[in-house]
Amino acid sequence: MSKLRLSIAMGDYDRTRPIYDGRVGIDGIDPVCMLQVPEEMFFRAFRHQAYDVSEISFSSYVVSLTRDDPPYIAVPIFLSRAFRHTSIYVNRAAGIEKPEDLKGKKIGIAEYQLTANVWVRAILEDDYGVTPADVQWVRGGMDTPGRPEKLKIDLPTSVKMVQAPEGATLNAMLADGEIDAFIGPRAPRCFQEGDPRVGRLFPDTVAVAEDYYRRTKRFPIMHLLGVRRALAEEHPWIPGALFKAFSASKSLSQEALNDTSATKVTMPFVEDNLDRARKLIGPDFWSYGVPANRDILDYFLDSHHRQGLSPRRVGIEELFHPSTLESFSL
Repeated sequence: MSKLRLSIAMGDYDRTRPIYDGRVGIDGIDPVCMLQVPEEMFFRAFRHQAYDVSEISFSSYVVSLTRDDPPYIAVPIFLSRAFRHTSIYVNRAAGIEKPEDLKGKKIGIAEYQLTANVWVRAILEDDYGVTPADVQWVRGGMDTPGRPEKLKIDLPTSVKMVQAPEGATLNAMLADGEIDAFIGPRAPRCFQEGDPRVGRLFPDTVAVAEDYYRRTKRFPIMHLLGVRRALAEEHPWIPGALFKAFSASKSLSQEALNDTSATKVTMPFVEDNLDRARKLIGPDFWSYGVPANRDILDYFLDSHHRQGLSPRRVGIEELFHPSTLESFSL
C-alpha cells in the first residue's frame, strides 16, 4: 500500500529537523517538507490554504475558528514557544522607563493579531495595568512599507489603530522617534544593528521572564501544527500520526541537546542554560499535548477574546482534533 503524499510546511528547528531529514518517519505519510519562515508559512496557509500540513499562528488560528469554514484543524504540537518580555522595544528619548510609561504612547506593530503581540498585551494588562485602549497602535511593515493582516479582523472601538504613513517603515519610525515603541516577535533592524537610540523595555529579559514563570507557571505558546480540515475528515488517522512523529522528533532534539561532550548548538553556556531551564520549568520544559498545557491554553483563549480578536471565547475542545487529546498506554 502506497503512502499518502502530503506537503508539510514548518520552521527549520532542531525539533523539526528529524522530520525533514527523514530520521523520523510519519506513519502512512510520504512528506514533501518545506522549511520556511513564519511570515511566509502563515500568510500562505491562511490566505491560500497552500499546505496539507503547516505550522500555524496560534492567534490567527483562533481567529479562523470564529469564522465560517476554518481551513485547518490543529494538533497540540507547539513548535514555537517564547517568553515575550524580549519583544518590547523603545526609543530611548521617549521617556519610557517602565511598562506603565507606555500609556499614551505610539506603539508600532506589524500585525495586531500576531501571537507574540497577544502575549505582550496580556502581560502588560495583567501585570502592569496597561490595556490595549491605553495606547495608540501604528500598523505597518517593519522593513518594507505596508503589510496586510493575514486575516481581516474587527477590533473594539476602544482600540485606537492607525496605519503608518505611506512609504514609512516601523524600523525607521522607531529609530527616528516617530513612534515611541515597537512590539513584535522579530527585533527591529535598528536594534539588531546596535542603534543607540533604541533599546529593550526590560534590560534583563531573562530575569523578568523567570519571575513571570515562577508567578504564573506559563511558558507562552506561539505556534501550533495545523492539518487541512478536509484531509483530516477523510483520513482521521493523520492528526495522531503527526502527533506521534513530531513528538519523536522533539525527543531526538532533546537527546542531542543533552549531549554536551560537543555541543550541538552554536552557543556558549549550553549546559548552564539547560540546567537553568530545568530548574525553572522542569525536565520536560517544552511540553506537547493538552494535559500539560491546559492552563496556558485557557489563559491565551481568555486574553485573545478580551483583546477583541475573537468575538466569542473559543474553548480548548475546539482547538484540536479529538484523536490527539488522548493516547494509548501499555
